[in-house]
Amino acid sequence: MIPGFQVLDAEAVAARLGPAAAVAALEAALRGGLDPDASAPRSRVPVPGGELLLMPAHDDRYAVVKIAGVAPDNPLHGLPTITGGVLLLDAHTLLPLALMDAPALTELRTAAVSALAASRLAPADARHLVLFGAGPQARAHLRALAAVLPSLRRVTVVTRSPGRAAELLTLASRLGLDAVTDRAERVEDADVVCCCTTSRTPLFDGAAVRDGALVIAVGAHEPTAREVDTTLVGRAALVVEHRATALREAGELAGLRPRDVDADLPELVSCGLTATDDRPALFKSVGMAWEDLVIAAAVVQLPQPSGGAGNCARIQRCADGPAR
Repeated sequence: MIPGFQVLDAEAVAARLGPAAAVAALEAALRGGLDPDASAPRSRVPVPGGELLLMPAHDDRYAVVKIAGVAPDNPLHGLPTITGGVLLLDAHTLLPLALMDAPALTELRTAAVSALAASRLAPADARHLVLFGAGPQARAHLRALAAVLPSLRRVTVVTRSPGRAAELLTLASRLGLDAVTDRAERVEDADVVCCCTTSRTPLFDGAAVRDGALVIAVGAHEPTAREVDTTLVGRAALVVEHRATALREAGELAGLRPRDVDADLPELVSCGLTATDDRPALFKSVGMAWEDLVIAAAVVQLPQPSGGAGNCARIQRCADGPAR
């Protein structure tokens, strides 16, 4: 055993790093010059039970490799769909430093990415969240969005899983939020809509989303799957983690060009891009290995939370950004 090597299960990952600290770690990394363009594309390896997703990344201090298993039939046997591990290494010696539960780290980092975007793009007085899905990502997003949107007061859960919905409503209550289950039509009076599902087809009518609202879509990362429709994409200010990755992997953005995307996450953080009140905003993420790297390093380093970023009022283009 390598001296100091840590093995961290799901409970240990969650205990070491909360949502606000995870958001702060991502923001600090982007402000420090981390370039998402340096992340290698994820590799997909078919296996008998589904597929393995291989996601490596590194910076000057650490390297990380995530192996995530996706087993669609597992829930039929009472097992999780997503499995796997995240190996963190020293970037210079390549000695392993820690092995972490991949689903727990993925839930934490995906929700933190969404929350970082929401801290800029959501209405400053956002009160009503409509949340599609009731699985682990939905729970993680509820925690993270509550951490960065202090004005949030109520949650509407849209799901086909009543048992899981009850768990989500209980969590919302613990967070001090009023929560109910309802229909997709409730997007019409939402300030924030968050899609955390495995749906391969749009969940709601994009024309129903009001101007100024924010839609977050995280459930689909394949060109043939989409949680939001063409109507919303055509209306919205579009923000993504990374242009090339989003246009390659996000079914919602099929056929678009880099200039059709208003901003990426580094621009959102570094250039002060903010929300708009004359159209909706759509933040689409597909998940990238640099996010696993940042959050895995933060879990090992035990950083202290530094709070969320403030909300703003309008999207502006970044003078240093690429031509649109």
